[in-house]
Amino acid sequence: MTTLLWILAMIFTIGAFAYLRVSLLTATMGAAIVMAIGTGTAVISPLLWVAFLVIALPLNLSSFRQNVITRPLLKMYRGIMPEMSTTEKEAIEAGTTWWEADLFAGKPDWSKLHNYPKATLSAEEQAFLDGPVEEVCKMLNQHQVSHEIADLPEEIWQYLKDHGFFAMIIKKKYGGLEYSAYAQSRVLQKLAGLSSELASTVGVPNSLGPGELLQHYGTTAQQDHYLPRLAKGLEVPCFALTSPEAGSDAGAIPDFGIVCKGQWEGEEVLGMKLTWNKRYITLAPVATVLGLAFKLRDPDQLLGKQEELGITCALIPTDIEGVETGRRHFPLNCMFQNGPTRGNEVFVPLSFIIGGPEMAGQGWRMLVECLSVGRGITLPSNSAGGIKTAALATGAYARIRRQFKLPIGKLEGIEEPMARIGGNAYLMDAVTTLTTTGIDLGEKPSVISAIVKYHLTDRMQGCVIDAMDIHGGKGVCLGPGNYLGRGYQAAPIAITVEGANILTRSMIIYGQGAIRCHPYVLAEMESAFDTDANKGLRDFDAAIFGHIGFTTSNLVRSFWLGLTSSRFSNAPYSDKTKRYYQQMNRFSANLALLSDLAMATLGGNLKRKERISARLGDLLSQLYLASATLKRYEDEGRQSEDLPLVQWAVEDSLHKLQTSLDDLLDNFPMGLGLPLRAIIFPFGRPLKRPTDVLDHKVAKIMQTPCASRERMGKGQFWTASEHNPVGIQEQTFKDILASEPIYDKVCKAAGKRLPFMWLDKIAAEGKALGVLSEDEVALLERAEIGRMKSINVDDFDPEELKARVLEFAKQEQAA
Repeated sequence: MTTLLWILAMIFTIGAFAYLRVSLLTATMGAAIVMAIGTGTAVISPLLWVAFLVIALPLNLSSFRQNVITRPLLKMYRGIMPEMSTTEKEAIEAGTTWWEADLFAGKPDWSKLHNYPKATLSAEEQAFLDGPVEEVCKMLNQHQVSHEIADLPEEIWQYLKDHGFFAMIIKKKYGGLEYSAYAQSRVLQKLAGLSSELASTVGVPNSLGPGELLQHYGTTAQQDHYLPRLAKGLEVPCFALTSPEAGSDAGAIPDFGIVCKGQWEGEEVLGMKLTWNKRYITLAPVATVLGLAFKLRDPDQLLGKQEELGITCALIPTDIEGVETGRRHFPLNCMFQNGPTRGNEVFVPLSFIIGGPEMAGQGWRMLVECLSVGRGITLPSNSAGGIKTAALATGAYARIRRQFKLPIGKLEGIEEPMARIGGNAYLMDAVTTLTTTGIDLGEKPSVISAIVKYHLTDRMQGCVIDAMDIHGGKGVCLGPGNYLGRGYQAAPIAITVEGANILTRSMIIYGQGAIRCHPYVLAEMESAFDTDANKGLRDFDAAIFGHIGFTTSNLVRSFWLGLTSSRFSNAPYSDKTKRYYQQMNRFSANLALLSDLAMATLGGNLKRKERISARLGDLLSQLYLASATLKRYEDEGRQSEDLPLVQWAVEDSLHKLQTSLDDLLDNFPMGLGLPLRAIIFPFGRPLKRPTDVLDHKVAKIMQTPCASRERMGKGQFWTASEHNPVGIQEQTFKDILASEPIYDKVCKAAGKRLPFMWLDKIAAEGKALGVLSEDEVALLERAEIGRMKSINVDDFDPEELKARVLEFAKQEQAA
């Protein structure tokens, strides 16, 4: 019995040290103490001490360990892992890691998350949202843009230029607004709730484009020339990266430049002959300055001994002879300016390279780093803004529209998709806020930007489909009163651009995340190919033994957290969110363990096992989405009335995570799925999707004027102006709710239950019965007008449906 207790004590001690991640020396000393206790009670023999010392001493004597153990491991590692190419290394090293690295490490520090500063707007930024942004929204007639003129009106283009909409990222010393990433996100959200054309037009110059590249890498002369002109709207920028042959594989662009001498402004200068053929370039048809990515070659070695210099970025004025722009693509009836650009042997000086000739060949790093920032703001913000507006608009519509003598929002079949829209609206706003917080703290989060690009555009598309289902014919029939149809058409565009979603999920999220977020993998790779052999051996020793301890810890943590359903793990709060933190502790440990085992079993083949990689990426992604939701709840003062939104968003994310984890275990390599399932899910899958009761609570918030509903739609364009059907419907929603007790009064006076329609007739009857005041009559009459606007759809004379572009062009020429 004493021997059994000693064995259990030793197992517990080793397991506890692994769980707590103590150092190797501390673990060795702890085990020695247990050994000493066993010796004192005559449980163990001296032979066990010999075995213990044979294992413990070599591991703790670093010089001996490095030469006897680590050196053969290093040789084996080099044989398994090929050296990274320059392009791969630049892509992996570009950007920074932030909160996602904590989630990947198997032991999230929740105090770290909640200590990140709360995102706020400056007085200047808030004034911009309340002033110019509000005003340009009032100016826009979306039906005119999408059906009549196929573009933003000229007065809106000029307004955007005059008020600095294209200069939000440009520093004030150049005449820009120099707004925070959070402020940029709020601007784009407000615009996107009204018009994808407006949001795209403003978003692109403020994300990946000449402005951002110039500020980070441009020469002083380039910055002084271009940035003030961009800030004033004197230049319209675009950035040309994608080619017909190189979409997702941007590194394979065939566009090229040849270093050579040529004539420029009457003088012979050293320059480049550029040949390109680009597609899908937003703002290309109207751009005055083209940011161009191409592969630069120097066959005559005019710049040095290297012939293939690599991807390079340059600024090309579009009025140079040979530059072709102006033609447009037609992306799913969405009329933002998007089109091709071409050039054949266009000669420009080397000074056109962003950053000057010394930055030749540095374009890939520039693109990856800047793309991570822009991709973390523009498309996620556009998606969040569109769904925030759709959530409140759908809630209002579901409360106004009646079928079977009830508002349709009270039908359980409608509550289910409504809950998905409302829960995702809360989550998506939370995710954009946390992400822009990181960017404003100076991070360039390449992994997070991939996560939010994929998941927010994907959730946006699902929510738009749900909203279309609820609206029925109201969503299908296009016209001035339709606020969903164009967004529904535009949804696949966001899915496709800036890294197609299939690629992003299958390769980018985990492909970068596994190396960048893991605490040891990148260090192992770098040390293995260090040109300083001694330093490489020391660094590899520290990394590989740290990695072994890390894996052991996550194995123990996964087993213990699964066995106890993580009920004894740390959580920062003891309220209804406690179990969410604890479950995320468990899944974080699972992610870390499965990552190491996947890399160990598949090695370099992991990047080709895209479905394994995608599911591991799902685990990291859903942890990030859930933690952003909890961070928002904390930052907004833990408002108890918002709890249904928090619960729905977190439970949905964690259930999706669990589904991906289950699929991963079913398909884990080398038959390890079954034993791993016994460790990770010893009592089966612990989580369920959001309940019907929770769906009902979220749907109710969407249909009830309250603080939670206001926070859900905060910052969007709700003004009931002439061309804003959402704002008009929001006012009708309030009028209908105010009309219901007046309607009840008339029914009581009439002695019968009248149908809740033709409210103007009910107003007349109530007036005749003498039970309504003039104000109440006016309210019912106004509510009826609004009600019919909400449920009716637009109809047209057949001639009106013909394309009007040529007619408008003729009118402009005549003017």
